[in-house]
Amino acid sequence: MEFTIRPMQKEDIKQVQQVAKTSWHTTYEGIIPYEIQEGFLKIAYSDEMMQARLEQSIIFVSEVKGKIVGFANFSPVKGGGETELGAIYLFSEYQGKGIGTALLNEGIKNIAGVKAIFINVEKENKIGKIFYKAKGFEVVAEFDDNFDGHLLKTVRMVLNV
Repeated sequence: MEFTIRPMQKEDIKQVQQVAKTSWHTTYEGIIPYEIQEGFLKIAYSDEMMQARLEQSIIFVSEVKGKIVGFANFSPVKGGGETELGAIYLFSEYQGKGIGTALLNEGIKNIAGVKAIFINVEKENKIGKIFYKAKGFEVVAEFDDNFDGHLLKTVRMVLNV
């Protein structure tokens, strides 16, 4: 499958919001109640928050035939070369085709000074955990996370690059 990876632009916001919403509902069905997902998505992926993310973080999108099918959102690098991979989401029909790996690799290649990438993944998110382990991420901690009144078991992982 042919796809391209590029930095996100302002005109991509609506498509990125759709990827986030669709992939969240698919990924967290049975893990996080739907109403809590909707509340989170309404705030975290609002137009204003997307504009702030675009200005304050590093986002790459993946396109297939001109349509955005996935994205990765990295924080700016902190002291010691650490960055957070805040999100890497794909429409489910595009998973397993190398796009997620390409998005991760784009961050590794293009984020100046990065030495370690951290990610928090829900323990029940089997697809996410398999992906990160396959890419070399290692578990550094596990903790309970109160997510809008819903208790999540969260795994913190790191990839040293």
